[in-house]
Amino acid sequence: MSFSTIYDIAGSAMSAQTIRLNTVASNLANADVVSGSDKTGYHAKRPVFSTVMIDMDSPVPGAKVQIDDVIESTEPLRRRYEPNHPKANNEGYVFHSTVNVVEEMADMMAASRNFETNVNVMSRARSMQQSILRLGQS
Repeated sequence: MSFSTIYDIAGSAMSAQTIRLNTVASNLANADVVSGSDKTGYHAKRPVFSTVMIDMDSPVPGAKVQIDDVIESTEPLRRRYEPNHPKANNEGYVFHSTVNVVEEMADMMAASRNFETNVNVMSRARSMQQSILRLGQS
């Protein structure tokens, strides 16, 4: 596996984790949003990743990460009776987002760690390249 392939794989993983962190940030920003309708409320979003195999002819094939889509949760909004709320519908109900803050925080920590791991992979690959160049100078 070439160094450029290592950079491509780690770079695709970093891009995927960046999108994951962006969706977490969007979800957390809308965690307390309410709506007067179940159709206009905020549904938590999740990125969908897939694997793309590369270098299949090499002795050590690799796999990149591809972002297929960002989907919305199909979980129904939480309906709560709050007749005095300004966003309440005619029946006095407001609809709260489907965001679970604890899940989002765990997802954020996992995405941050995955991103950091791929930064370390790139850093080590660069260090290996520099060591190889130093061998040629001797």
